[in-house]
Amino acid sequence: MKAIVMAIAIILPIFLSFYYLNDINLGVSVALGVLFCSPADIPGSVKHNFYGILLAVLLSVLVTLLFGSLINYFWLLLPLLGVIVFFISYLSVFGFRASLIAFGGLFAIVLSFSHDYNETSVVTHALLVGLGGLWYVSLSMVRLFLFPRAQTDFLFGEVTEKTAEFLRVRGELLMRTSNRTELYKKLFQLQTEITDLLEILRTIILQSRKESEFSNRIRRQQLFFSELVDILELAISNPVDYENFDVVFEKHQDKVAIFKDLIFEMANELDHISKVIRKEEKLTISEKLDQQLSDIGREIDYYRILVGLPKSRIGTLMLSNLKKYQEKQVQNITGLKRILGNYSYNNKITISRDSDKFITPQDYDLKKLQENFSFKSPIFKHSLRLAIVFLIGFLIGKIFEMQNPYWIMLTIIVIMRPSYGLTKQRSINRVIGTLIGAAIAIAIILVTQNTIIYAVISIISLPIALSIMQKNYRNAAIFITLNVIFVFALLEPNILSVIKFRIFDTLIGAFLSFASIYFLWPSWEFQNVGEYITDALKNNKKFLEQISIFYHEKGDVTTTYKLSRKAAFLAIGNLNAAFERMNQDPKSKQKDVGTIYKLVVVNNTFLSSLSSLGTFIRHNKTSEVPVYFEVFIENIKLNLQLSIELLEENESEKVKSSNIKKAHLLYENSFEKLSNKRDEEIAQGIEVSTEMAEQLKETHLVSEQVKWLYNLSEKMLAAIRVVKF
Repeated sequence: MKAIVMAIAIILPIFLSFYYLNDINLGVSVALGVLFCSPADIPGSVKHNFYGILLAVLLSVLVTLLFGSLINYFWLLLPLLGVIVFFISYLSVFGFRASLIAFGGLFAIVLSFSHDYNETSVVTHALLVGLGGLWYVSLSMVRLFLFPRAQTDFLFGEVTEKTAEFLRVRGELLMRTSNRTELYKKLFQLQTEITDLLEILRTIILQSRKESEFSNRIRRQQLFFSELVDILELAISNPVDYENFDVVFEKHQDKVAIFKDLIFEMANELDHISKVIRKEEKLTISEKLDQQLSDIGREIDYYRILVGLPKSRIGTLMLSNLKKYQEKQVQNITGLKRILGNYSYNNKITISRDSDKFITPQDYDLKKLQENFSFKSPIFKHSLRLAIVFLIGFLIGKIFEMQNPYWIMLTIIVIMRPSYGLTKQRSINRVIGTLIGAAIAIAIILVTQNTIIYAVISIISLPIALSIMQKNYRNAAIFITLNVIFVFALLEPNILSVIKFRIFDTLIGAFLSFASIYFLWPSWEFQNVGEYITDALKNNKKFLEQISIFYHEKGDVTTTYKLSRKAAFLAIGNLNAAFERMNQDPKSKQKDVGTIYKLVVVNNTFLSSLSSLGTFIRHNKTSEVPVYFEVFIENIKLNLQLSIELLEENESEKVKSSNIKKAHLLYENSFEKLSNKRDEEIAQGIEVSTEMAEQLKETHLVSEQVKWLYNLSEKMLAAIRVVKF
């Protein structure tokens, strides 16, 4: 939808100015205003969108006016160019939206050098740029008014599709008996992407509730959102001990395979739901999931009979717990379908006075500028690096009197990113896309010199490029190249010369970008990943404390509990993203990568186990908390605190409790007593009572989780003692 709006906003003024005003330059200036402010139009609240685009308009007008006025004053222009580029890029410290506003400003600087001020004066051109920005703001707001669901539907479709992929990876992990590393990495990446999308959706939905009446549409959106959050949390809170599964079911792999089939079918259902949201398919109801669950129940009974009690007890519990988790996932997927099918829920949803706390605030405190003004800040280093490379590109264009020197600078601002991996990836994709686009253009030019065909290609290629920019940058670069070449083909008779310089300038810009990220104050991710691990540990510790409080006090889930859970998930998502960036750095710059990977896995597993424990005590009637539970919690918290202090280089002397071994033994004895009692009941032909079943389940699950959490905290502490950040 955004791509269509952009295409209209760009093409219409050019068309009108050419055919009715007989001056295409006026329309081009308006179209440039659209290009400069459109990057700031990203998913979020209407208010943030509106003010973000307006700021981009204001910035683009100011820099166009400034550099258009100084274009003939080289020695004044040069230092000012470096300073302004640095400070505009430095705005990125305020977050993602600010970085896109900054990109629009840098884009405006570059194209201020491309304009012929003999045709249109600096002031007129700047005003037209501003008019183009306001024109786009108007269209964008009209789009949101006419199609209020378009933005959220797109995000819901994306997150549902990625959740399906997330479940498939978990299904593959279940059957893979060796070399699970790559699947774990893929799982972490998907978890990060899903968490980010859910965070955007949460902000949009809660903001909509504040700004308008609690309509049926918003209610359905919140219900749908809640189901998606539950699916992700359930998946994360039910970690499968794959190695243990491999051992217990080594001779019964068929009992594990049926769960993989079920998981894959759930993923297929989610894919179907995402297509229904995009209106690519009509909603269909299937009973296949219920049938598979019924088959799994029978297979668990066969396993228990085949292996025999008490030998089959642990395996049966593992399969039964996994089945219960899958049943809840099936219920959530059914819930998603009911919401899509206008099913009327009885769930009462009210606007909580604490809802604002769940909206991640945008921190625009000016102190951030001061705090980041050092070489410790990746944004500071990136901004300084960009300013220097930008000046080098500008000087190369001037010294060698290139045909379109601003293409070098344009390539630089498009490609350069704070991290090595992203810059390398975009450099490669940009060059490949440009070469492919140029080859296609040459082939078309050799076949025909029809200007109508050129115009059609230039018009069609732009919205295509914009629509796929986020998903496939290489293919977007192909269509951008086609657009640029055929726009020039309408104005420049020697089009092959234009193509040659386009390729040459792109190669220069890509080389400068790639070289600078490696040699000018490189920001290798291993230097920063320690901060993300520390943040994850702190938030996991807070979440653990809230779970312990809830286990003791029971009752309703508090806002503090929910906020601590949200913060823990976001922190893990940030850690996973940091590790992904580290993986893209050169191998020589990936210090202690094995240990860091271990820490990432342990932190993810720790949060999974925490979520599992929290989910169980929230959804089950639990008994009085035993003293030995507290012994485990205190020791786990102690390990986490020691790990944090080691990372922050201020370790203090702390003595671990000597009661941990006794707590282990007491939990084991408690479960053994219950098991023996149940074995006696079986021998006497007594059916299992609800109380006995609940006691067995609680003792087994809680004890296993706290033991597992303690072991993980020990592994974390040991790994942090040897790693060097």
